[in-house]
Amino acid sequence: MNPWRAINKSILLCCWLAFAISTRAGWLEQPINPLHLQSTNGFFRSDISGTLDLEGYYADQRPPGILFGNDPFFNPRLSLFLDVHLGNHIYIGVQGRADRGFDPKSMPNGDARADEYFLRYTPFDDARLNLEAGKFAMVFGNWVNRHDSWNNPLINAPLAYENITTISDGAAPASPAAFLARRGIPDKKANWLPIIWGPSYTSGGTAFGSVQRFDYALEIKNASISSRPAVWDATQLGWANPTVTGRLGFRPDESWNLGVSASGGAYLLPSAASTLPAGKNIGDYRQYTIGQDASYAWHHWQFWEEIIASRFEVPNVGNADTLAYYLEAKYKITTHLFASARWNQQFFGTVNDGAGHQVAWDNDAWRTDAALGWRWNQHLQTKIQYSYNHQRGALQQGEQLVAAQITAKF
Repeated sequence: MNPWRAINKSILLCCWLAFAISTRAGWLEQPINPLHLQSTNGFFRSDISGTLDLEGYYADQRPPGILFGNDPFFNPRLSLFLDVHLGNHIYIGVQGRADRGFDPKSMPNGDARADEYFLRYTPFDDARLNLEAGKFAMVFGNWVNRHDSWNNPLINAPLAYENITTISDGAAPASPAAFLARRGIPDKKANWLPIIWGPSYTSGGTAFGSVQRFDYALEIKNASISSRPAVWDATQLGWANPTVTGRLGFRPDESWNLGVSASGGAYLLPSAASTLPAGKNIGDYRQYTIGQDASYAWHHWQFWEEIIASRFEVPNVGNADTLAYYLEAKYKITTHLFASARWNQQFFGTVNDGAGHQVAWDNDAWRTDAALGWRWNQHLQTKIQYSYNHQRGALQQGEQLVAAQITAKF
């Protein structure tokens, strides 16, 4: 099948479904929520909500980032959210999903799992302190706050959150030459890591809050912010080598939100232990990451940016440094129509090649993303996106990406 014909059909299907749902889904506007329960005294409150995402993807070459599969594909996802309040101080949150894997088509035959489950205790009547334990999104940066399909102005994540590098977590490279040879190989997504893997729903505990114009968050988790979804659950990876992540934020006024973040922890999996140099263990090799973020809102405009620098301590190689940033904007054209764009770049430092030369350890890359979205009402949204990606060198991976998405919220 012609790939463009396949993606065109996906886009047309998305548009047709959006129109059909919008014209026949008056029940979505009903103020009564049949999935809401509350005790007579109001102490116990429970709500079930959700989103249904229908997505289509086409990449002209090997798919970029954390997209899996080599052909155009359809990617449905059902997300259900359970929110339970016990009085004013205890909150329980659960997010369950059924889809084709946490990352599109990573589980082509289907998957169902709990991506988040946590207990939050707020000891005071204000937001100065919250204590949370369970499995939940990381506190690093500002993209996590809008990473869900309803609030994300685009369909994919910024480059730093999904660009697979040549860093491996399951085995150490045998030598600098072996490590550098990976630059000419298509991404091995089952073996290699990005700087940050999406929202990083790792397991652990956090303390966060707001005091006047300042925000703070500090968490201890079982895995690094670059770790893959398979090890986010505490049943898959314990806390023998925890990662500590924190963010400090400042809101000078209602328009601005500024922040700095830092994270540090072991990134290698237990399976890598047998490949390490003699006398070394998993905890001797860490990922250190720092970041700066800002957001600004003005009239119909919204802007976001992040700068992220990370160092991986690579066995048999040394320190592998990388720097990534993005600039993102959203403009509300009409009540329903909005446009979004993002510019991304990632640069890689040098390592010794074993022969006395300093060589870049991966290929510098840049990507531009542009999307149009239509919010039909408070329960239905459609988006279409085009991305162009380029990396230094002869090897290119998914230079052009076209994606379409419908999100129904209930």
